[in-house]
Amino acid sequence: MKKKTAFVLTALFAALTAAGCFIQIPLPTGIPIVLQDMMAMLSGLLLGPVYGGLAVFVFIVLGCIGLPVFSGKAGINVILQGPTGGFIISYLLAAIAGGLFLALFLKNGKKHSQAKEWIFIILAALIATVVVFAGGITGFMIITKKTLAESLAITLVPFIPGNLIKIVLMVLLTKKFRPIIYNYTH
Repeated sequence: MKKKTAFVLTALFAALTAAGCFIQIPLPTGIPIVLQDMMAMLSGLLLGPVYGGLAVFVFIVLGCIGLPVFSGKAGINVILQGPTGGFIISYLLAAIAGGLFLALFLKNGKKHSQAKEWIFIILAALIATVVVFAGGITGFMIITKKTLAESLAITLVPFIPGNLIKIVLMVLLTKKFRPIIYNYTH
């Protein structure tokens, strides 16, 4: 029964990540502010590297086969030729990295001090965010042929305030729901 619950949560987070693209603030840079990066990272933080990564993989497959979940766009060309393709692939890597960090350092079922839990969750959220931006900026530079300085000005600087808010939300949601989800899936 617990494995079934994990698959249901995986499907839920794939759907939440997909739905996150419809809540967006367009920017003149062509890269909108969306919630799907947060949902992808949160899937790893809450479900762990395997099921969180699977949730994001399902989201990517859905977009590649034609559902408009890549900020309202669809198709594998969005990943291969679009300026946001590196970000989309990095969602998967971030979910795995954040989930793996917590799995290694915040052993489920083991009691830790509150301070230690907060620190590990904050670090996992930061690691996941760095992975998203590192891969996203790299992909943007490859596709657009822009310099690092130009790319940072377009893909990082405008997003810093929003991502600080997303990190706070991810940390609070992970602290609250990770133990609950663990109890239903293990």
